[in-house]
Amino acid sequence: MTEPTWQKSTYSEEGSACVYLASTPTGTILLRESDEPETILATGAPQLGALISALRCSC
Repeated sequence: MTEPTWQKSTYSEEGSACVYLASTPTGTILLRESDEPETILATGAPQLGALISALRCSC
C-alpha cells in the first residue's frame, strides 16, 4: 500500500492546528489533524461536501 500524499487545507493558518486531506485510488478521502497525525478519518466526497456545507451554514 502506498503512503497517501497529504495536502494542508487552505483554511489552516500557519502555526495553528492544521487539517490535512488526502485521497486514495478508490476515491476515499482521508482527513487528519496536525496535533494527532496518527488518527485518520476516512469518508467519501458526498459526505465531506455535506459536512462542509453544514459548517458553512452554522457560521
